[in-house]
Amino acid sequence: MSESVVTRFAPSPTGYLHIGGARTALFNWLLARQTGGKMLLRIEDTDRERSTDAAIGAIIDGMKWLGLEWDDEVIYQFSRAQRHREVVEEMLARGAAYKCYASAQELDHMREKARAEGRPPRYDGRWRDLSGSPEEEAAIAEGRKPVVRLKAPRDGETIIDDKVQGKVTFPNKDLDDLVLLRSDGNPTYMLAVVVDDHDMGVTQIVRGDDHLTNAARQTHIYQAMGWTAPDWAHIPLIHGPDGAKMSKRHGALGVDAYRAMGYLPDALRNYLARLGWSQGDREFFSTQELIEAFSLAQVHRSPARFDFAKLENMNGHFLRAMPDDALLAQLIASLPYLPGGPELAEKLDDHKTAQLASALPGLKERAKTLIELLDGAQFLFAERPLSYDDKATQILNPEGRAHLAALAPRLDALPDWKAAEAEAVVRAYVAESGAKLGQVAQPLRAALTGRSTSPGIFDVLETLGREESLGRIVDASA
Repeated sequence: MSESVVTRFAPSPTGYLHIGGARTALFNWLLARQTGGKMLLRIEDTDRERSTDAAIGAIIDGMKWLGLEWDDEVIYQFSRAQRHREVVEEMLARGAAYKCYASAQELDHMREKARAEGRPPRYDGRWRDLSGSPEEEAAIAEGRKPVVRLKAPRDGETIIDDKVQGKVTFPNKDLDDLVLLRSDGNPTYMLAVVVDDHDMGVTQIVRGDDHLTNAARQTHIYQAMGWTAPDWAHIPLIHGPDGAKMSKRHGALGVDAYRAMGYLPDALRNYLARLGWSQGDREFFSTQELIEAFSLAQVHRSPARFDFAKLENMNGHFLRAMPDDALLAQLIASLPYLPGGPELAEKLDDHKTAQLASALPGLKERAKTLIELLDGAQFLFAERPLSYDDKATQILNPEGRAHLAALAPRLDALPDWKAAEAEAVVRAYVAESGAKLGQVAQPLRAALTGRSTSPGIFDVLETLGREESLGRIVDASA
């Protein structure tokens, strides 16, 4: 795709930005950035009862966190209702639409009859050619409020040349005259989408394949108005690792939930790109590499399978590859969203920030998520006397405490409190005592962190500093 495109992401603000919507937004964003085009954001808020400001905020916040910045101002569909009605009036004038006065009872009867005859239940077009007729005059006299329907083609086929699904054919006899304007004067989703996409200059629509039939119906609206339809690309939905429809247990959560689980936006963006799209066996892409490599031709037709284990491994890769200063900034920015993060944020003064920065190289080697990273850093924020987990308690047996008591004055005598000097003292003590290094280092680790695992213990000594380290060692040896 060489020429620039205009894509759009058009979520309904009736909930959070779910993971499938985030992938759709990403694919649209990649296409736009690849061609130097635009990705527009449209909030489809015509369902006034279910659309909320909180949901709109969650969508916008999730997009920004993922790094999927859109172009131009956000467009709110409800604010364009008058424009939608104007298009319907034009279609009525063209004879491409008509007013339908069928009652709810008549519609129910049509559906029941169709089912009884083994046909799909749909509107039978009975008001299609009754404009200006005595029947219409009688309906108006009765005070009936009509809907406005599209006069869709009945013969032939509608062909969607889809960039992912290939050529898809719909017999027009299977597509009834859809409602454009409800009896209360409000436009329907099907109409509003087409008018907005046309007015926004959208050239490429990328969305879930559950909208494929909609593409055929919307094509009829484009044809009725004499407009050029955009290119279509309908991507498969995301399934769970077992192949079943995505549910919350599979990961059908909002993007905000993934932030709270400690995932990095770069990693989640990379993982979403790889859900249904591939370039050989390559797993990891920088943002620029994704932009350059992405192609709709490489999007699979079969549903992608979401796998938390793969996401976690990918996140660990990005976490370890991230420069320490950038990772520290990401961790601090994420504290309000992580379990226990707000409490730690209150303790994060300049001294603690410096300690965290010092410990980060060792911490990130053991972590796959920011939660694990933060959990590994708990020893920095612990207050004396420390509480010890079960394994640390077992390690701090009489023998372990004796080693700590012997080490304390030796460490205290160090002129420079550095990891290398501390290691030399500990190794010298090990050689003199005849103990093994683990028999000394493990009690030291338990005393300093309250746990049996931590970053390198000599690095921990240096990070905590002389006073805090010796205080914890003395506490544990008592």
